[in-house]
Parts: sequence; C-alpha cells; structure tokens
Amino acid sequence: MKIGLVAGEASGDVLGAGLIRALRDRYPDATFEGVAGPEMVAAGCDQWEPAESLAVMGLVEPLAHIPRLLRLRRELARRWRESPPDVFVGIDAPDFNLGLEKKLRRAGIRTAHYVSPTIWAWRPGRVRKVRKAADTVLCILPFEPPLYERHGVAAVFVGHPKASEVPESVDTRAARRSLGLDAVEVVALMPGSRKGEVQRVGGIIAAAASLIAKARPGVRFVMPIAGGRLRPLIEQQLADNLVSDHVQLIDGRSIEVMSAADVVLQASGTAVLEAALLQKPSVATYRVAPITYWIVKGLRLLKLKHYTLPNLLTEEPLIAEFIQSGALPGPIADAVIALLDDPGRRQSIARRFDRLRQELALDADQRAADAVVALARPQQSRSQH
Repeated sequence: MKIGLVAGEASGDVLGAGLIRALRDRYPDATFEGVAGPEMVAAGCDQWEPAESLAVMGLVEPLAHIPRLLRLRRELARRWRESPPDVFVGIDAPDFNLGLEKKLRRAGIRTAHYVSPTIWAWRPGRVRKVRKAADTVLCILPFEPPLYERHGVAAVFVGHPKASEVPESVDTRAARRSLGLDAVEVVALMPGSRKGEVQRVGGIIAAAASLIAKARPGVRFVMPIAGGRLRPLIEQQLADNLVSDHVQLIDGRSIEVMSAADVVLQASGTAVLEAALLQKPSVATYRVAPITYWIVKGLRLLKLKHYTLPNLLTEEPLIAEFIQSGALPGPIADAVIALLDDPGRRQSIARRFDRLRQELALDADQRAADAVVALARPQQSRSQH
C-alpha cells in the first residue's frame, strides 16, 4: 500500500503521524510520501517537502508565496499522476489541499480530506469545492458528517485527537504542587500564543485579573507563556494593570496550568476546547482587527451564534463569551467571579465536559485509518486483476 500525504502545519503533522502509525500497524510494508513535518518523518514518511513550507500566515503575506505554492501543487500532482498512490490524504490546509485533491481525483486517484474546513461557520459555499475534491471527508466534530451528507459528500466522524490525549481524570492538587501553587483559588490566564492576539486580548485579560484580585484578594493567577518572545509584552500588560504580583508566569506547560485551575480565563481558540476536555469551566474573550470584524459582520460571512467550540457541542452554552466590543474587563471579571462563587455550577459544567471528552475520544488515528483502508481497497482490487 502506498499513501500520499500533504500536511500544512504542526497540528496536521501530528494528525498525519498518528495516521501513519495506525496504518503501519496493519500494513508493515506500507509506504508514505509527500509534504510532511518532523512527526510524520519520524513515523516513516518520505518527505518531499517540509510541512512548514505551507504555513503562511496573515492577510497580505501569503500573496508573495502564491507562485511558489502553485508550482509545488503542480509538481505534486505530476509526481502522483505518474506514480499513483492507493489513496491521497490531504490533512487540513484546505486552500492548498482541496485543489490538489481535485487534480488527483480527476486522474482516478482516491482522495480523503482529513479535518473538515469550517463550512458550518465560514464560507459555506466551500462544500461544493469539497464535493469535487474528496471521495471522503474525515471529520473531527460530530455535527459535520450530516452537513456533508445533505450535499452528497461522503463523510465520517473519526473523533477529535485532542480528546484522546487528555487524561480521563484531572488531578488538580498534583498540578498545583508541580507548579508550586498553594492558593485556595486559582485562575488560569491564557491570552493566546500569537503576538497579534496577545496584543489585542492580553491587556483586557490583565485588566480583568486586576478586578478579580481586588474582589477576591486570596485568588492566585497562573499564566503559561507560549514563547519567550511574548514575555516582555505580557509582563508590560500585567504591570500596566498593577497585577504583576498576583500572577505566576510559566514557560509553556499550558495543560498543567489549566489542570491546576478552578476557572480558566482565555482567548477564544483551540485552548478553549482543551480546557473543556480537562473539565475546566472557562470564560472566553476575543478581539480581531476592526477592519476584519467589519468585513465579516458587514458581509455576513460568519454563520455562528456562538464562537467557542464547546458551546457548539453542548446542548446549552456553558462558556461565557465576550467578543469584540463586548470584550470589556468588568463583565469578564464578573463572569469569572460568578464561577468562583458557585462550586456547584463548576461541578455541573465539569461533568458535562467530561461527557464531551468521552463523546470525542474515539481514537481518531484508528478510525481515520479505517476510512483510508476502505478507500484503498477498490484501488488494490483493481490492481490485482
């Protein structure tokens, strides 16, 4: 069996590596090739191009890379048309992979797209592009396959990989001991991992923390710093809001930090789902650049009532969301204090989040491998005749 793969960033590299290992357990002689990161290479993928070459961020910056990326896509399509894999798997990176999948599928190669584009939130018309590109979509959220089925696209829910990574039970006391925290109440502060979002949200979170500290002098804050380059900015934001003495800064260790907390106050993003999978009540906030928000709202490009993923996956929204003009320190602080004041509410939220973890922890690697093998069999049976 030969599998072609293209992963576009670190998260895709991890997914690709898990898929490779699951397939290799079943087919020890299988070969894997394509655009891969270090995790996929370590799992046994022949790297034609490093995954980081697709990781182009920003609004304007990608324009300069378009000619190079188009050349790469043409070259990959040529190589795989000349020596077809049994299945091609495009992992996330939809702007690059869907076009490649379409070319390969036209050439008779079976294709899977792993991680659905967020058609339920943003640019729903992309479902037509997916229908032309992918024989199967491997979805990590349970509500996605029914959306595709309505458009005649085969899709399977494989589970969310992060749900299988977190522990079934979280030892809050052990996490606090490991971090040297001896406070009765602990709030984790998570302003994000990118400089832009820390610039937009970090000061709001620091100001909210200052208000919480005044209302509850015994509370202790702990904040993981995603990279050393962010430390000066974060330290300045804390100092500006006179809360530095109340906040313990930790390099990395975000899972440990969230595990130690009673409540997590964080920028909206993937970490909100991680906190939910760790059964931690959260308050989420976010701001984007004003022009971006104006375009999204003015053109009605966003189709969501709620912004955080856990609120889309539970029967009722359990995470207070403070977005854009509503992202104000006072209401955010009040929401955190309300959770600290109500242990029963925190326990109820934790129980529902534990059920969510179980609903998503389906061993995504193995289920994705099942789907890829099912796609490969018709190819293999044809080649044997």
